[in-house]
Amino acid sequence: MYILHNMTTINIRVEEMIKSEAGKTLANLGMDMSTAIKIFLNQVIIEGGLPFTPSTKRKDIRAIWDKEVEVAKKTKGFKSVNSAINHALK
Repeated sequence: MYILHNMTTINIRVEEMIKSEAGKTLANLGMDMSTAIKIFLNQVIIEGGLPFTPSTKRKDIRAIWDKEVEVAKKTKGFKSVNSAINHALK
């Protein structure tokens, strides 16, 4: 069981279009912005750095994505975002 302790607030400034488009994408995944940012920050801790390799080359990004999709297809599925988060936090 994951127990929350000493919650804090993070304020960030981001372009309206980025916030809007990211919000739509996350909503399609059944997730809100706060949950996505929590997942990102937990992954930063787990990975000891960024949980992805920054790149502006679409070909590189697509190759990495395709590889991750193939791995994901072979792994356990989750019935909800919360069950995936709980599994990731174990």
